[in-house]
Amino acid sequence: MAFTKNPELLKQLHDAVVEMDEEKTPLLCREALATGMDAYTAIMDGLAAGMDTVGRLYEEKEYFVPELLLCSDAMYAGLEVLRPHVKVGEHTAAGKIIMGVVEGDIHDIGKTLVKTMFEAAGWEIHDLGKDVKLERFAETLQETKANVVALSALMTTSMMAMPKVIGMLKTVDPAVIVLVGGAPLNAEIAARYGADGYAPDAIAAVETATRLITKAA
Repeated sequence: MAFTKNPELLKQLHDAVVEMDEEKTPLLCREALATGMDAYTAIMDGLAAGMDTVGRLYEEKEYFVPELLLCSDAMYAGLEVLRPHVKVGEHTAAGKIIMGVVEGDIHDIGKTLVKTMFEAAGWEIHDLGKDVKLERFAETLQETKANVVALSALMTTSMMAMPKVIGMLKTVDPAVIVLVGGAPLNAEIAARYGADGYAPDAIAAVETATRLITKAA
């Protein structure tokens, strides 16, 4: 069966999330399925794209934490409809991911958005939260045998701990994929720290992790 990709309907899904419409979102998701749209496309190009816009609105101080939570509720209402129709492995290299904000940093809104995107893409998530002690990342990797570890930092002081964490993770499992993200970071710094990838936003994090895990398979 050939899937349709309806730009107008995807835009409506995007807007319903941005507009915090928890009732309209699942209705649009059912409409997307009824018209033959691929569930994963509806999630990533509709719901997740909406949350990406929400993240930018938050950074621009147009939205605040209450709006973020309501937008997330709208997205999850849509996910409940779409998730059962996603063919795991066909559209995404679903795997296990550990994520957390490094020790000394309590800014977790970016990490929360990243978590939302990975949930949408069908990954198994081990969220350690914020201000995570460095040893906890390595301990959790030993416990879970995760494919990917995503480290977040929003302060230059806390990002300085990343090379140490990455070293600890690679000691536990040299093959583990380590992604880093956060305002003070860029691809050059990520490479210098020994990370396998850098993601400037939540959607890029999923795309980068999927590409790297597929390449390593």
